[in-house]
Amino acid sequence: MSRKAVVIGAGFGGLALAIRLQSAGIDTTLVEARDRPGGCAALWERDGFIFDAGPTGITDPASLAELWRLSGHDMGEDVTLLPVSPFYRLNWPDGAQFDHAGGEGSLRARIAKLSPSDVAGYERFLDYADDVYEDAWRRLGSAGFPDVRSMVRAAPMLARHQAWRSVYSVVSSYVKDERLRQALSWRVLMIGGNPSTASGVNSLIHKLEKQGGVWFAQGGTHRLVQGMATHFERLGGVLRLGDKVERIEVHGDRAVAVRTASGWRGDAEAVASNADLLHSYRDLLGHHPRGPKMAERIARKHWSPGMFVLHFGIRGSWPGIPHHMMLFGPRYEAWLKDIFDHGILPQDAALYLQHATVTDPSLAPDGHSTFSVMTPVPHMGKLPIDWDRFGPVYAERILDEIEHRLIPDIRSRIVTQFHRTPADHARDLSAHHGSAFSLEPRLSQNAGFRPHNQDDVLPNFYLVGAGTHPGAGIPGVVAGAKVTAALMLKDLI
Repeated sequence: MSRKAVVIGAGFGGLALAIRLQSAGIDTTLVEARDRPGGCAALWERDGFIFDAGPTGITDPASLAELWRLSGHDMGEDVTLLPVSPFYRLNWPDGAQFDHAGGEGSLRARIAKLSPSDVAGYERFLDYADDVYEDAWRRLGSAGFPDVRSMVRAAPMLARHQAWRSVYSVVSSYVKDERLRQALSWRVLMIGGNPSTASGVNSLIHKLEKQGGVWFAQGGTHRLVQGMATHFERLGGVLRLGDKVERIEVHGDRAVAVRTASGWRGDAEAVASNADLLHSYRDLLGHHPRGPKMAERIARKHWSPGMFVLHFGIRGSWPGIPHHMMLFGPRYEAWLKDIFDHGILPQDAALYLQHATVTDPSLAPDGHSTFSVMTPVPHMGKLPIDWDRFGPVYAERILDEIEHRLIPDIRSRIVTQFHRTPADHARDLSAHHGSAFSLEPRLSQNAGFRPHNQDDVLPNFYLVGAGTHPGAGIPGVVAGAKVTAALMLKDLI
């Protein structure tokens, strides 16, 4: 008889894990509380406009294509990826601008234009990022850290790359121009990290993007999610939507079944959770001693900030505004301290603008455009404000900045507008404190210092997703699914 596994949560991590298990012959059921797969990568449809709730940039596409190749299929059967160029446009209040794109020659030319004296330093930073990519990503990113010995084995690599230094500190040791320092360090914000405290090994993001490019799924990132779900079901997997898991049944030290709100019970030889870390232990395993004990430990950790996301559809086309822009504010390090340390909602902000219709016009009615703006805000454990009250005010503040820097008559052009806050994230996804990326990727919470992919007490309960190794972001959770699948298959086959 085939072995059975249940995966909780159909986000990127849960889908990638379920595909790997089903491809290996494990009878896998994927259970999702919402009526669509996707988790953080949900889809919003308003007044003829389509908005991605989460990421719109896809990096490391090879790791995704591998999920199809496991069974002799091609990702192109279900998903079309479109190149994004430039990867990002970085813009500062004084009007300075920097396009980060592929092609080392043109990138060096842009660095020389921004800060001629930093070209040589950038070359050295690139060598550092290449080395970290080889050591920390290719060798360790797909390796588990189940015990202290595994961390001891990784210690020489971490020491060699000075992993105790922050991304911003590492970048600053190579380049001197403050704008270039921001340009090479800000991306860690999009996996929940503070550039001033996140481990310098996260500099590998630069190499990951340079090597694999930045892509967009035609039809929106949710098309990639749906393609993964379609492929999982093609392989014979069962996708159970709209049925929230309420309990993981445990006998002794073994997870034996999952129960849902509808009363459905799924027996399993192994259970994996892609749900929020604290929710998984505190609520789903709250009846077992392991649940409350682990929940108490996890709750004390440093959680990533929340995200305030403003979506709007407007009249007009804007070919001069690229797919991704980072609009830096007048402060950087002080702004980061407000969010991560002080729990203050700053008057100024760095805004991550997504203009998906410049790549895929089908996401809006003819002659219209979709925009989304994301900006980190303190999680609700640090800033317990009433977002229903403050959300509209903050949305207007963001529109003021877009009006000032990009689209002068934006308010007269808006057809539809709505926003999402940490409170929405907490309600929709049971996210602790409304955190957008689970645990912060600081050194003390990396690799084996994160909750393990395989539980230490319940050996057939596993984790996948942003909260476990190697961390958040599409490449992170897809790589984590590979780690977790290997551990599960070792026990199941």
